[in-house]
Amino acid sequence: MARHRAGGDLVRLLLTLLLAATPLLAPVAAEPEAEVAPTPSHVASEEATDAVAAAQQQHLLPRPLVIELPSSSSSLARGVDEGPDDVPADVRCASWRLAAEANNLAPWEAVPAECAAHVRAYLTGAAYRSDLELVARESAAYARAAPLGGDGRDAWIFDVDETLLSNLPYYADHGYGLELFDHLEFDKWVERGEAPAIPSSLKLYKEVLELGFKAILLTGRSEGHRGVTVDNLNKQGFHDWDKLILRTAADRKKTATTYKSEKRKEIEAEGYRILGNSGDQWSDLLGSSMSVRSFKLPNPMYYIP
Repeated sequence: MARHRAGGDLVRLLLTLLLAATPLLAPVAAEPEAEVAPTPSHVASEEATDAVAAAQQQHLLPRPLVIELPSSSSSLARGVDEGPDDVPADVRCASWRLAAEANNLAPWEAVPAECAAHVRAYLTGAAYRSDLELVARESAAYARAAPLGGDGRDAWIFDVDETLLSNLPYYADHGYGLELFDHLEFDKWVERGEAPAIPSSLKLYKEVLELGFKAILLTGRSEGHRGVTVDNLNKQGFHDWDKLILRTAADRKKTATTYKSEKRKEIEAEGYRILGNSGDQWSDLLGSSMSVRSFKLPNPMYYIP
């Protein structure tokens, strides 16, 4: 009998403890107004353990990455992406120059101030000369392999400035593209007729003629500069071209792309087959009536649309 009473007391004690613990272990309802059925104590204990584990796991998760965009006053607004802080300015400027050569930049008017020294070092060092020579070698290799018609109508178009003749002496006095272009000052330079030949382009020009191509010079210079341009070209070793086409008054308001596309169309209408085209601007090469192969010479000093 005593043993029975002790068992009953133990049962009552366990029930009391269970009832007291149930409110503490019951899960909180998702909606305050919803009724929640009583939860068995062993289920509530497992859920409480899971909640603690989830909180610990959340604490271990990495924080979200926050990327701050550059402000409008950054060098990005001037044409150079600042990039990571540990990237030297010269590397950023080399990236800018590559983007300019690949025609990946929006239209730009001048070399970014941060890159003035980089562009000057490139143009006055071995890299610019090496790049020009590589373009000339690839052009010559294509010209030697091109199938000519034998009727004297296979043409190679050449731009003049920064393609056959170099204006580096002028740009050396004007920041190598750092200053905004001044038409009046540049015209004074053109009228002096002192632009030197680009050696690799002169070599290519002569080889193209020897192979049987007709050389056609298509330049953005004005018709009023025909005489001085002819003299300058001849003095530097360029002779025997079939045509020298310059801008007339009717062409002045046209973009270079439009102007040169129209002139190439006229050249084709005369029966020429344009197999090659060399220029330092994409506007020398793109548009309509394009050549079979086009060759872009480097020029990080200025952009002509």
